[in-house]
Amino acid sequence: MGLDDYVNTFGVHCKRLYGQRIKKLTIDAQFTCPNRDGTLGVGGCTFCNVASFSGEQGREQPIALQLTEGKVRALSAKKCTTSVNVNSTPTAKYIAYFQAYTSTYDEYKVLKQKYDQALEDADIVGLHIGTRPDCVPDEVLDLLVEYQQRGIEVWLELGLQTANNHTLKRINRGHQLCEYRQTVKKARAKGIKVCTHLILGLPGETSADYFNSLQTVLGIGVDGLKLHPLHIVEGSIMAKQWRYHPMPLMSLEEYASEAAKLIRHTPKEIIFHRVTAYAKKPMLLAPNWCAYRWDGLVAIVDELKEYGGQGSALMFSQSKTA
Repeated sequence: MGLDDYVNTFGVHCKRLYGQRIKKLTIDAQFTCPNRDGTLGVGGCTFCNVASFSGEQGREQPIALQLTEGKVRALSAKKCTTSVNVNSTPTAKYIAYFQAYTSTYDEYKVLKQKYDQALEDADIVGLHIGTRPDCVPDEVLDLLVEYQQRGIEVWLELGLQTANNHTLKRINRGHQLCEYRQTVKKARAKGIKVCTHLILGLPGETSADYFNSLQTVLGIGVDGLKLHPLHIVEGSIMAKQWRYHPMPLMSLEEYASEAAKLIRHTPKEIIFHRVTAYAKKPMLLAPNWCAYRWDGLVAIVDELKEYGGQGSALMFSQSKTA
């Protein structure tokens, strides 16, 4: 049995809507971040690998080309060769995922132009926008509403990471919980679905912090979640600190236990877009288990299989009070 048997995953959500899983095609649209360009700060968040995106490694690629290459990689992952004509599978649908840096941080006309370029591809049925909660002006929300009214599956992905304001300051996020709360309420009031990113294992945090972050996010209102283990990558401020003073990082067993606990305390209608993450060597410095794509997933499934799937802790609590 796999994750879908225990969790309301994004893959399951897509099957309900489209009858098939929908692959996300990541796009680097050459955005930057106010926490890097001096507007809010410099250096970025302490966990962020500021050299990991293509914009810092090479020339800008047209969005159409990025989507085409993404389709080829997606087909290759399904045991197809790169020589396969990406237009030979008309039923294949994709999501344009603006992932790199802060994908709402530019002038309105620039944002619209780049989003529109992605949506010109007939195979694109969804638009996912990754950004910071303090960089989503009303005009951008209204633009996303327009896309949604055209039948596009729109998600606003907000990197909160933790609801602990002290931790947010420690990791140099440049915003507090209040900005997240304001943006989520405005987005959801307009009917835009929100997916929130949470990191487990941030310096100084414990199991109680992870649980509090989940409860805070659920209390504010959310439609989807992404869970990530903290991992140290080259190019980050944490990497420099880690080399001189290695910080304790979560083991595979610890992460699986904590992630599964959060999943069990999450209502079944919430969609999990991700429950773990990995990074490739040599970019990844630690922990080593994050270099293996499936290890975290298998460990979480084992925990859920033994102790209960999504929402099971809530059901148990309700049965005790009935």
